[in-house]
Amino acid sequence: MKESRPVVVTGANGFIGSWLVRTLLEEGYPAIHASVYPGSDATHLLSLPCASGGRVRIFEADVLDRAAVGRAVEGCSGVFHVASPCTLEDPKDPEKELILPAVQGTLNVMEAARRSGTVRRVVLTSSISAMVPKPNWPAGKVFDETSWTDLDYCKSRQKWYPVSKTLAEKAAWEFAEKHGMDLVSIHPATCLGPLLQPGLNASCAVLLQLLKGSEDTQEYHWLGAIHVKDVAKAQVLLFENTSAKGRYLSTNGICQFSDFAERFTAAHAKWP
Repeated sequence: MKESRPVVVTGANGFIGSWLVRTLLEEGYPAIHASVYPGSDATHLLSLPCASGGRVRIFEADVLDRAAVGRAVEGCSGVFHVASPCTLEDPKDPEKELILPAVQGTLNVMEAARRSGTVRRVVLTSSISAMVPKPNWPAGKVFDETSWTDLDYCKSRQKWYPVSKTLAEKAAWEFAEKHGMDLVSIHPATCLGPLLQPGLNASCAVLLQLLKGSEDTQEYHWLGAIHVKDVAKAQVLLFENTSAKGRYLSTNGICQFSDFAERFTAAHAKWP
């Protein structure tokens, strides 16, 4: 039986968020609060299959705006927190552009869920970037959910996205433990697949750069790949499965970026 109350998706008009909204609709959820950044285009969400009849309600809410986040979460039984800044460009001000929105935004969402009195579970979309790079991971041991990204390693190499995702997730777990909240996190690798939103997202832009002939080896960049549809389905499963606890890595494996680029290049050469 699906939830009778609405569920809220933050970052709902992004790549993962859009597929999550679509999946929730297809799974029969009666009402979805789609939280989007103010002024951003969310019209495609209203055109999704099964979105008719007012099942998708758009809320403009910057995650740094506590009041707006509270309005989006009010009355919901579940929170899917997807929103987090991500860009392929090096930030000019990492604290302002990446870390603050990720960390404080997550805390604002957690606080809104706590104050609602109706939210039973928060599903946090973290990232494989909150698990790797981890240079001192034991040689020969398979990476798993016990791994946390080495922040000093990333900071020394100006890799701020992993820093933002790691700090945001740690803040969420500390908040959940302090307030006795039900939290699970999912850690997708590089999400690939068809676009529902009108603009190109950062993950798929990686492929576009390779297609354009990028030769950047990204020597400090590790990744895997996962289909965005699988991520959306996993998010819903984590919300519905009451036995789900802790962190869940979602990837086909982890490899160094140069290895991924070589494999992609070889596969591309076989395309007609």
